[in-house]
Amino acid sequence: MYDSFDNESISALANNRLNEEELFLTNGFKLFYSQNIVKIITDWFINKFMVICKADSLQLIKRFADPQKPTVYVENTLNKAAKIFGINSNAIGYEVVEDGSSAKLCSIFKGQNNRNFSTMAAELFESYGTIRFITIFPLVLKAIQTGSTLIVDEFDASIHPMALMNIINIFHNDEINIHHAQLIFNTHNPFFLNSNLFRRDEIKFVERDDDSHLSILYALSDFGTTGDKGVRKHDDYMKHYFVSEYGAIKDIDFTPIFEDILNNEKDLKID
Repeated sequence: MYDSFDNESISALANNRLNEEELFLTNGFKLFYSQNIVKIITDWFINKFMVICKADSLQLIKRFADPQKPTVYVENTLNKAAKIFGINSNAIGYEVVEDGSSAKLCSIFKGQNNRNFSTMAAELFESYGTIRFITIFPLVLKAIQTGSTLIVDEFDASIHPMALMNIINIFHNDEINIHHAQLIFNTHNPFFLNSNLFRRDEIKFVERDDDSHLSILYALSDFGTTGDKGVRKHDDYMKHYFVSEYGAIKDIDFTPIFEDILNNEKDLKID
């Protein structure tokens, strides 16, 4: 493209065709470079890029075509995973509500001889961690099946570490993750600073400057493997982190607040 136009021609074309209110990828990049590349990128964002922010706030609602009331729909794969995770009820399913095709997550209780059953809204009976797991797991499953990139905010919140480790290991298992799905998550839990779970280049730190409020992202592998600050493959990452060898840690002490409260109480009694 650059062989066909001089700089002035490209500048004129950009001024005439580019719109400041449109994304460069779908406008400028598409115009100057390749529609095919733009389609590949946009298809990835649409079909293979999933972001979970505050998973507990996701609507646990599914839609079914031509629902048969009062049928309760049970997805076998999700129900198997929920039982392994440890639900409190006999099963997990989706119950059609009102007159539409929307169905909400419910806990299912079997009656005597398994002939009858009753249901209850899952959020009223299951634990917060169970609800969060059930909300996230279908997207984990979709990522593995389609080779998608799954980004989860606070992945470890209220979910048992054994379940988390197993999901992480599934993403690392080349015999299962045959489509090369990727899991990215943030956490405040140093439990994941573990050489048995992640390579050094997979562990990222975010350090915020208190003055500028800007954040710097860097990997554990950036420290190298030699010298005083080098990080070896089987080092105790958590131990070194807590002695501030990797940065991205802040001293937090609420003691002065409580000392002030106690001192104020003493002054009031003296008065």
